[in-house]
Amino acid sequence: MNDTAAEIASQPDVWLQSLALTDQAQHELIAPGERMLVLGCGTSWFVAQSLAELRERAGFGETDAVCASEFLPRRHYDRIVAVTRSGTSTEVLEALRMVPDSTRTVAITGVRGEPVDDLTGAQLVLDFADERSVVQTRFPTTVLALARHAFGHDVAPLIEDGRRALAERLPADPADIDHLVFLGTGWTFGLANEAALKVREAAQAYSESYPAKDFRHGPVAVCGPRSLVWSLGDTDPELDDVARSAGALAYRDGLDPLAQLVLAQRFALALAAHRGLDPDAPRLLTRSVVRTP
Repeated sequence: MNDTAAEIASQPDVWLQSLALTDQAQHELIAPGERMLVLGCGTSWFVAQSLAELRERAGFGETDAVCASEFLPRRHYDRIVAVTRSGTSTEVLEALRMVPDSTRTVAITGVRGEPVDDLTGAQLVLDFADERSVVQTRFPTTVLALARHAFGHDVAPLIEDGRRALAERLPADPADIDHLVFLGTGWTFGLANEAALKVREAAQAYSESYPAKDFRHGPVAVCGPRSLVWSLGDTDPELDDVARSAGALAYRDGLDPLAQLVLAQRFALALAAHRGLDPDAPRLLTRSVVRTP
């Protein structure tokens, strides 16, 4: 078993382990009434999208998500949360250096003692969820499992569904699929973005993601018999008919959306194997993007 496959398989146990940090997560992520910004790069940006929607939907306060490379200190925030597995990504560090001193800053990270520590007032360290792999799987899902529990969700069904997702049959034979489209809505749009990224990173395959109802506003035009349209969360079932009208395979299931992402991760690995690729050594990628001066 390669590192990525082993880390995917560990997720339900790691989610359960994260619950020990619930008190700290509640202190740093709830902050009732505060205006909060969550930022990150790549996978961490998609985690930020989901985290922001979950917090605001829970009624704790206005919450935005921004790609760290696009951050500009134009709006007032009471608190900025940076999601960064490595604690070393250049764009995240540059964004934090622009934050006013009066703003509370928090890092959610997988490693202690990295440069992000010196730029934030608090660190939520999920070192037990860190990964050897370049392609992130368990760190981002653990961040969201912990945040959901901190916001009052019962994650016991999630953990059960996570175990089911590790045993479920894949929705299609990777040999039959050249093109994937992931659809989400609300907080699961961030998951859709992340699922599509996993396919691109691990399998170098053509994958897209959209807010679910936007699928019929153009993206459906590129779907065909070798497309898989995969819905995450509570999306409109009529979109399955839209996909089928283009000749595509439509897939949805009743698992918790985070467990659905685990199944998508497994599909990305299976597609990589079909293409003769090593997901532990993805093309042109490194664990952290660090620019030299």
